[in-house]
Amino acid sequence: MGNLKLKGKDILKLGYPNNQSVNVALEVMKRNFATKNIHHVKSILKDILLNPESFEKDLTFGQIAESLLSSRKTEKRMLNTQRASFQIFGNNISEEAKNQLYTALKLPISTQGALMPDAHSGYGLPIGGVLAVENAVIPYGVGMDIGCRMSLSILDIPVSYLDGARDKYEKALAEHTKFGMYEVHKSHIDHEIFERDTFDMIPVLRRLKGKAIKQMGSSGGGNHFVEFGEVEITEEDDQIGLPKGKYLGILSHSGSRGLGAEIAQYYSRTAADQCPLPKEAQQFAWLDLNTHLGLEYWTAMNLAGDYASACHDDIHRRLVKAVGGRVKARIENHHNFAWKEIHNGKEVIVHRKGATPANVNELGMIPGSMTAKGFIVRGKGNPDALNSASHGAGRAHSRGECRSLFTQNDIKKELKLKKVTLIGGNTEEAPMAYKDIHEVMNAQSELVDILGTFQPRIVRMDK
Repeated sequence: MGNLKLKGKDILKLGYPNNQSVNVALEVMKRNFATKNIHHVKSILKDILLNPESFEKDLTFGQIAESLLSSRKTEKRMLNTQRASFQIFGNNISEEAKNQLYTALKLPISTQGALMPDAHSGYGLPIGGVLAVENAVIPYGVGMDIGCRMSLSILDIPVSYLDGARDKYEKALAEHTKFGMYEVHKSHIDHEIFERDTFDMIPVLRRLKGKAIKQMGSSGGGNHFVEFGEVEITEEDDQIGLPKGKYLGILSHSGSRGLGAEIAQYYSRTAADQCPLPKEAQQFAWLDLNTHLGLEYWTAMNLAGDYASACHDDIHRRLVKAVGGRVKARIENHHNFAWKEIHNGKEVIVHRKGATPANVNELGMIPGSMTAKGFIVRGKGNPDALNSASHGAGRAHSRGECRSLFTQNDIKKELKLKKVTLIGGNTEEAPMAYKDIHEVMNAQSELVDILGTFQPRIVRMDK
C-alpha cells in the first residue's frame, strides 16, 4: 500500500474512537497518501476528527467523516411483504424475469417498477427492468456496463452507395472499429473527459484512467456492434430535421468498457458489505445517496456514462472520416443508468437496466438484431412505464442455449436471406437469438411513436 508507516495505534492516539472509524481512516489515508509525510497525514486526520461535518461531502475524506459521525451497526435489511406498484408491458416474458422484478419491488426503498416488452432475466434487476427508489442507488440495478448506449448518425450520402461501394464500407468497419478486451486504436484524440478532476478525486477512478484512455473509441464484446445501414424517415420531426426518405446511417451499440465494468464490480461489493439483505435479494444491495459511498458511486456512474458517450463520438468520427460525407442528424439514448426524476410529485432515483428513457418527445433508437430492422422512436412519457421503453428486441434464448441451438451455417443462411454482411460475430448473437422486434414494438405502442427505421446492411461485432 505504499510507504506510509501509519498504524491503527497512531490514529487512536489522535483521539479517534476505538471502532470502525480507525480502519476506515487507515485505509483511506494509505490509499490516497501513501507517499506523504506521516506528520502531514496525522494533521489531516486531526482536522477531520475535530470537525467531521465539514468533510462529510468530500470525495476523499468523506468516508472517514461519515464513520466518525455514525456508530450505527450494519443491520440486516428486511423486505416488505407487499410489492410496490408495477406494470408489465408485453406477454413474451419469462417467469424468472418477472420474479426478479417482484423481489426488487419488495425492497423498503422501492416506490414503483415496470418491465419492458424485451425483458429477460439478468443479474439482480432483470434486463428490461425499471425500478424507482427513494434516495438510493443500486449498483446491480444499473448494471455492469454503465451508460451503455445506442447512437445513430444519419449522413448526407446516397443510400445506394452501400451496394455500389460496398467494399469501401466493409473496409472502413474492418479497419476503423475495435472490439472486445484486446483490440484498441493505435492513436487517440485528446478528449476533455480525461481532464476532469473526478478521475483524481476517487481512488478507483484514478487507477482506471489509463485503461479508459487506451480503450477510447472501442466497443465491447457480446451484443455490441457498429453497423452501416439504411435509414428510412417515415414521420418528420423537428428535432431530427430531415424530410421523409431514405438515408445512409451509422448505428453503434456499446458502453463504458473496462471503466464501467470495474466501477460496477467495486461498488457492488461495497454495497453488499454496507447493506446486508435476505439471500434472494442480495444483488439489490443499495448505497444511500446521503452517504459518502453513495455520492462516490453516483459521481463515478455519471463519469462512466459521459465516457461511453465520448466513445461513440470517437467511433462515428473515425468512420465518417473514412467514408466521407457529413452528419445531418444524430440520435442517441442510453440504458444501464440511474436518473433523478420526479414521479407522482416526488423525486426518486429511476434505474433503467436494459431499458431506455422515453419522456415526452424524447428521441431514441431501438435496434432489432443483426438482420432485423431497428426503430427510431419518440417517447410518450407513459407514467406506468416510468417514462421508459425497451432497449432492443430482447433475448429469446440465452447465450448458452444459442451455442447448442445454432451453427455458423444457420447464421450465414439468415444473413444471405436478409442481404447483410457480417464481420466478426458468433452463434451467441445469432439473429434467431432475439425476440421478434415487431412484436416488441407492438407491445409498447403506448410508450413510443415510431418515426423511422434502420435496416442493417454491413455489421461489425467482436469475433
